[in-house]
Formats: sequence, structure tokens, C-alpha cells
Amino acid sequence: MNPKRKSRLYLILFILVAVSGTTATLMVALEQNINMFYPPQDVVSGVAPVAKTIRAGGMVLEKSVRRGNGLDIQFVLTDHRGAEFSVFYTGILPDLFREGQGILVQGQLDPQGRFQAHEVLAKHDENYMPPELMDISQTPETQGPA
Repeated sequence: MNPKRKSRLYLILFILVAVSGTTATLMVALEQNINMFYPPQDVVSGVAPVAKTIRAGGMVLEKSVRRGNGLDIQFVLTDHRGAEFSVFYTGILPDLFREGQGILVQGQLDPQGRFQAHEVLAKHDENYMPPELMDISQTPETQGPA
């Protein structure tokens, strides 16, 4: 084989191996960082993996919020189909967190079916207005002379 062709072949093989290695490394890294979303129905039915970080979302069940010692809190997430599961969280909850509110939790499901949350995010609708602005909008505005 011609030495020039041989060097080109080696260069092409090197580039091909480098691109394949980079792609494989990226795929492994992305697989470890993907947090799948599961609705309450999937968590209750066993579709959600145990002891793996996942995201779950639903509505906070009315009268299910129980506060423990310090920053410990327990509540139940539900969906419109009636599936429910317990969430345990230690930390400061978002300002928009309340019963009947849609929320998103990130954490791990333990073997007993309890969700140990690391993060709680509250959802709001498009009509949300911060409390400070709501107070301002409800006060009578002074208008100029009639």
C-alpha cells in the first residue's frame, strides 16, 4: 500500500475512534443526569424506579400536610385518577406551596413507597400575581379631578 494512503487510512481510523469514544462518553454522562418525570399513577403502580432520582408531579391533597420537628414536612401528592403517594421533605417550602396546589418534587422513592424529596417546586397558573402587587391593585386609586 502506498505510504500516503496508509497515513490517510490511519488518520481516518483515529478520527473515527475519537468521535465514537466522545459520543459514548456523552451518552453515559447524559444517562446519569436525566431525571424522568412520573405522575402519581406511575409512582403508585410501580413504574417509577426505586432508589433512583426522579421527578414526580401532582396536586397536594387537601388536609394532608403534616409538619414535623423543625423543617420536616409530610404531604400527599395525588392526581385526577385518585392515585396518591406520601412525600417527605426537609427544608423550606416555596411561597406558592399550599393544599390543592400543583407541585413538582425531585427525589427518590424508597422501598416502602414513600417519596424522599430533595427539592419541591410549586406551579402557578398564568393568572398568578405576587402578594405585594395584589395588595397594591386592590387599593382604591386616586384619580385626577373629575
